Amino acid sequence: MTDELTRLANSVLWPGFFGTSLEGDGAPAWLLAALEDDLAGVVYFGQNISAELPELSARIRAANPHALIGIDEEGGSVTRLEVATGSTLPGAAQLGIVDDVAATAATGAELARRARAAGINVVLGPVADVNTDPRNPVIGVRAFGADAALVSRHVVATVEGLQHGGVAACVKHFPGHGDTHLDSHHALPVITLDPAEIEDVHLEPFRAAIAAGVDSLMTAHIVVPAWGERPATLNPAVLGRLREMGFEGVIITDALDMAAVRESVGIGGAAVQALAAGADLLCIGNPTNPGSAAHADQDERDYLTAREAVVAALRDGTLPRERVEQARDRVRMLAAKRAGTVEHAPRGADDESDTATYDASEIVRRALRVADSTGASHATPDAAASVLSVIDARRRSTLAVDSAASYVADGLAGDGFRVRLDVDRATDEERDAALNAAIASDGRLVLLIDRPDVADAQRALVELASVRDADAVVVNVGLPARHPLSLPIVEVAAASRVGAEAARGLLLGR
Repeated sequence: MTDELTRLANSVLWPGFFGTSLEGDGAPAWLLAALEDDLAGVVYFGQNISAELPELSARIRAANPHALIGIDEEGGSVTRLEVATGSTLPGAAQLGIVDDVAATAATGAELARRARAAGINVVLGPVADVNTDPRNPVIGVRAFGADAALVSRHVVATVEGLQHGGVAACVKHFPGHGDTHLDSHHALPVITLDPAEIEDVHLEPFRAAIAAGVDSLMTAHIVVPAWGERPATLNPAVLGRLREMGFEGVIITDALDMAAVRESVGIGGAAVQALAAGADLLCIGNPTNPGSAAHADQDERDYLTAREAVVAALRDGTLPRERVEQARDRVRMLAAKRAGTVEHAPRGADDESDTATYDASEIVRRALRVADSTGASHATPDAAASVLSVIDARRRSTLAVDSAASYVADGLAGDGFRVRLDVDRATDEERDAALNAAIASDGRLVLLIDRPDVADAQRALVELASVRDADAVVVNVGLPARHPLSLPIVEVAAASRVGAEAARGLLLGR
């Protein structure tokens, strides 16, 4: 029989896992047992997605009827539901460019509909970060923009679309991950802004989300020295601010397997410290994150590390039982609130027509921007092509964003030529070979990039291509370029399938 403290620890743990089923060879037997022993639920990542996802959700809920099933889904550049083919929803930056809150709310509602159909009741979004540092390697186009008021109104619209659509929203990453040039998946960012700027800019979208009744909120693994030396996830002063701001929902940690905390206090230490600081639900993380270093049972190892640390801290009094029970009760209240909205959520009279009229492609097309080499805006490129030859020179994939996903280049090139060039590592000979092959293929040369103001190698490739082919064009799926390039540029603002197809249509004059 599982002891009481183990069940209590389970009730605040939210792991990722390997596999697409809880039955058959390779199924995570530990997960089924943990769910039956009060595990709070699971978080889906790309490795869990298959056509049988609704059945997997149903099996999880059969093991624990109160399970919270979450997914790290933002649309645009970050998708799990469409991990194989690329997102067909607008991303946050695209919605911010269009600046139509009705379109943003409709996008949230459509995401809720897709989540509900898969048996999911928590969406880890929207991003409420104000992206004030253009060098930001982890947020960028995942944010609605760099203006607090714009971000706030679109965060609220997304929260309302998601929650009216029957799933819990989780705004992230408190107290704001927008002013950093480090990725907390790999390092611990320190935010040295004046506290007044944090209050006036970076906290504003979170205040707006709280006022809108957001169900949950995710912490950031960042240090704000003015509020102490601990990362926000582990800092009672930072998490206490949330309660002072009136937030009564569930505080969810960012993944505890991220290097920002894993390499300092470890998953177990982070689990205990986060709960003590005021977090309610511990997102353990994605077991695929260690890459080739991941063990076959990495999911179980990470879960047990967190669970046993919490149990030990409860037993020796390091972690007050009342604090964990408070966290468990908040998690269960959210589960009860969203239990009746999965798969068979009540639908309003207009829901069917709203779904029928929602057009993600049209929103993305409205977000496209075209500029010539002087920076002047144009409605369309100077001339339509009949076929495209694409050099995909985007940065390598990160843990947050699959930047090198082939579906972007495939969607842009269509039946035309495409080649992948790791421009940051490519030799001069490899760069020349890619250019020669693309130019020889008879299509209009297109350079697919995502960091024009940060990646010198991408900008150098554009300069070289402008000399080799004056008719070449750039497609940028990252933050819009602040400095003109030597070629015309189509700004897409998301590395998604729908964005790539919209840019292709524009270049082909369709």
